[in-house]
Amino acid sequence: MNVLVVGGGGREHAICWALRKSPRVERLYCAPGNGGITDIAECVNIKATDIDGIVRFAKTKPIDFVMVAPDDPLALGLVDELEKAGIRAFGPHANAAIIESSKVFSKLLMKENNIPTAEYKAFSYLDDAIAYIKEKGAPIVVKADGLALGKGVVVAFDVETAINAVKSMMLEKKYGNSGSNVVIEEYMTGPEVTVLAFTDGKTIVPMLSSQDHKRVNDHDEGPNTGGMGAFCPSPNYTPEIAEICMKTIFLPTMEAMNKAGRMFKGVIYFGLMLTPSGPRVVEYNARFGDPETQPILSLLETDLLDIFEAVVDGRLDQIDIKWRAGTACCIVMASGGYPESYEKGFEISGLESLPKDIVVFHAGTARKDSNFFTNGGRVLGVTAVADTLDAAVVRAYDGVQYIRFQNAHYRTDIGRK
Repeated sequence: MNVLVVGGGGREHAICWALRKSPRVERLYCAPGNGGITDIAECVNIKATDIDGIVRFAKTKPIDFVMVAPDDPLALGLVDELEKAGIRAFGPHANAAIIESSKVFSKLLMKENNIPTAEYKAFSYLDDAIAYIKEKGAPIVVKADGLALGKGVVVAFDVETAINAVKSMMLEKKYGNSGSNVVIEEYMTGPEVTVLAFTDGKTIVPMLSSQDHKRVNDHDEGPNTGGMGAFCPSPNYTPEIAEICMKTIFLPTMEAMNKAGRMFKGVIYFGLMLTPSGPRVVEYNARFGDPETQPILSLLETDLLDIFEAVVDGRLDQIDIKWRAGTACCIVMASGGYPESYEKGFEISGLESLPKDIVVFHAGTARKDSNFFTNGGRVLGVTAVADTLDAAVVRAYDGVQYIRFQNAHYRTDIGRK
């Protein structure tokens, strides 16, 4: 079978890595891919958001199955267009991907269906948003309505910071049109947990829980990023909490989308806060998370292509998804200055010396002959599997020590809170 993965980050490298294990995958392509993905797939120079270009390539190759990984092409309707062209594709249709592409939509969905989340209010006018912040006080959370590469969230511990965040989104257009509307919500406390779940719109099957680390610096300081590291599973996510989440969050979300005429088929990302009053939804995403995917897929035993096809065919209830025992940890090595301004083009050394039990997923790299160079904010995801969380963390950091590039930045406390 000829398979195409759409996207070019660490998540896509992990997905290609998992698909390469399937005996049914004959030719594997990735568009646009990155330097590291070239080792396991043929990279095609087509942007993930070039809908016509992706469809044209899939038709002419021909491609038997497409996995659409990033949020932008999902929101733009790539899965819809592929299906119109007669190509089977994994991922939600555009009308279901709105669960991520509009926070206003997702918050209203939760409110109308009694799915536990933070109290909130949505705003289209700057003055109204500022007045609400002054009324509520801090701490408070400000979110851009649309897609912002995981960075459109500001947790403000004083009113001035919250007001400045709203101004940067609505007035200065820091995230373009994604900040035309904002959601301002209650600040919640408790451990954060991510649960990704496969769903075909009739059945929902959670994957192993994970914990992301969003802030750029140690001790959860500095601005939000797309994620500086993750481990899986989370010790905070007990079987009792999992049962509560299934009854109050996962199933109600799937059913609410069906009721709205937006059947979701693909992966729903549940960002959860385990508050003193119970689990509540922080956010939804319409796809695999990054970097959570790297440790999660490191523990998957079932053929990933089999799962993807079961979701597309509406027979998820007929597949038994198995996971290996143990824990996985991924440390993100980023370019200095990320998530703001940073330089690219620095040569990466040490990859060839890594122990075989360390897997490095490339996120922002370019390849020239046999050499790799930095080509993005998040550069590498150094991933290790071990019997315990402590052992996986130590092993992943052991791997980090082998790798060098100018201005490399990484947190030293992933998995150690």
